Amino acid sequence: MLAELGKLVQALAFFSRLPFPPALWRQGEPWRLDQCARWFPIAGMLIALIPAAVLLAAGRVLPMSIAGGLALAIGLLATGAMHEDGLSDTADGLGGGGSREKALEIMRDSAIGSYGAAALVFSIGLRWAALAVLLPLSGAAALLIAHSSARAAIVAALAFSGYARNQGTGSTVAVGVSPSEFGITAGIAVLLALLIGGFAGLLAAIAGFAGAAMLLWYFHHRIGGYTGDGLGAMEQIGEITVLLVLASAWSHP
Repeated sequence: MLAELGKLVQALAFFSRLPFPPALWRQGEPWRLDQCARWFPIAGMLIALIPAAVLLAAGRVLPMSIAGGLALAIGLLATGAMHEDGLSDTADGLGGGGSREKALEIMRDSAIGSYGAAALVFSIGLRWAALAVLLPLSGAAALLIAHSSARAAIVAALAFSGYARNQGTGSTVAVGVSPSEFGITAGIAVLLALLIGGFAGLLAAIAGFAGAAMLLWYFHHRIGGYTGDGLGAMEQIGEITVLLVLASAWSHP
């Protein structure tokens, strides 16, 4: 049980900027994020508690159009905008055209180009708009489902694709996981979505997985696999999709 708890803390330490001492989860072992893949949805949900709490508090005194923006901002601070960074780098690399090697080279560049900037605008804008049409409680539930399902969706890359580079952030999961491990991870995410959001939550989680899977398919055919940035982009697509579906299902008049 302690070993499994250590894996959960490792996932939390990777996906957030929360101050977890390395002694809690490394214990002399090399960084192997693939070993804690089944904890991704739990870690995502726990991280989402931060922006969800902000949304609930701010939504009591401010319009949801403002409260949603504050919640997203706090969420970006909690995660260090790591997934947004991956999305922008991926958009620049794949949007610029050219060969596989050129795309990977552009994705390594930390500078943000026009495709990356546009991707960030749409990512934040769509999530903000989705939260703006929800009530505080349903918006908080939507954040929990979105963060949990989106973190779980990236495990599909670990199970059904390969790492496109020899080294980098994604190399911590380059060993991959078995399809059965992905099944467990997806099952946990779907169960959480069902418990939190009912049938609408279930449909949203499935849609989030589908959106991330389509992006993975494109990665596989465009650059021969995923990258660390690509995993961040998959998370963003999953998160956006879940929030849009729930905004459609739960929006108030």
